[in-house]
Amino acid sequence: MLGHKLKSYRKKQGLSLSDLSQLTSISKSYLSYIERNVKQNPSIDVLKKIAAVMDITVEELIEDTLPEFQNEEVLLDEEWVLLIEQAIQEGVSKEQFKHFQDYIKYVNWTKQNKNNGGKLHER
Repeated sequence: MLGHKLKSYRKKQGLSLSDLSQLTSISKSYLSYIERNVKQNPSIDVLKKIAAVMDITVEELIEDTLPEFQNEEVLLDEEWVLLIEQAIQEGVSKEQFKHFQDYIKYVNWTKQNKNNGGKLHER
């Protein structure tokens, strides 16, 4: 839960992981570990640095619930979000992503037709 809250606060303030890393002097990879819940118990010193930059208290960061995020529906798990963020950082455009979707549809259509003996589906 800490990881999700940290990421939500960071994004709400318009900060990238790199920004937060520079402002807190905490490595980007360590912050990423916290956000992905790989590192679930960061030291109080780390939490203090993060909270200070975010202009919140440590208590707000580690509370079990955040009222403002309780009703927020999570549509994508963190792995999907990370994959999408990486694609964007690597310069994948929306148009390229749409082309990739079309390609996947074509591959699936080809497989389906191959499994049906090459016959097209009748409607």
